[in-house]
Amino acid sequence: MIYLKTPEEIEKMKTACQLLSKTFGEIAKWVEPGVTTNKLDTVAREFMRDNGAKPACLGYEGFPATLCIEVNETVVHGFPSNYGLRDGDIVGIDTVLELDGFNADMCYTFPVGNVNPDVMSLCITTKESLYKGIEACKVGNRIGDIANAVQTYCEKRGYTVVREMCGHGIGKSMHEDPEIPNYGRRGTGPLIKNGMCLCIEPMINLGSRNIVIERDGWQCRTKDRKPSAHYEHTVAILNDETQILTTFDYIQEVLGDRFI
Repeated sequence: MIYLKTPEEIEKMKTACQLLSKTFGEIAKWVEPGVTTNKLDTVAREFMRDNGAKPACLGYEGFPATLCIEVNETVVHGFPSNYGLRDGDIVGIDTVLELDGFNADMCYTFPVGNVNPDVMSLCITTKESLYKGIEACKVGNRIGDIANAVQTYCEKRGYTVVREMCGHGIGKSMHEDPEIPNYGRRGTGPLIKNGMCLCIEPMINLGSRNIVIERDGWQCRTKDRKPSAHYEHTVAILNDETQILTTFDYIQEVLGDRFI
């Protein structure tokens, strides 16, 4: 069942999303060669708690950390570790916080140092496809219009779309209906209505679209071990307008010329 939010609930969602966006600004200060992904996890967890929020991923169905860490070929749900970031890596950071009973979700793929131009192009296209999906997210359209917009934009540029993982609704729960795949046909799926809060999150590969789930049941990587990029915003539909509740602005303030 799709839970439609009231304007008052969307305001609470907006507040949670702003705090999550600021969390990413704090994380951005630490993304550089030599810093461990465990350190990034600690920075995020402490910032959330210091600002009255709950790190929603920590303990979720047994997940062991605040951040999902996606280094290079990791698509989603990677664990923080003592791995020190290296020049040329990309690292996707995906996380959720809960504030005042409502969840906010966001992902950004950071370049680390001097990244191969082909990999940078993958990141740029993936981020652009996020906004193509958001453009298709409007009252009267269907979820398939979002999916098709992402798929068409990326595949025309030679990239492949992960099909096993998808976006989702969000609110009092981290994952709500509807599911939002990154591939599909226009005019299909649930109708987009006022009151929906959705997480749109393209996961796009440089090589094959095929993925492997590791034995821990969480960590997911590309089968050919080529890089994957992932960007995500939480959006809300209110008064026939789609509002992007999360923002990359705090990341941009930190990265400056290095912002993708």
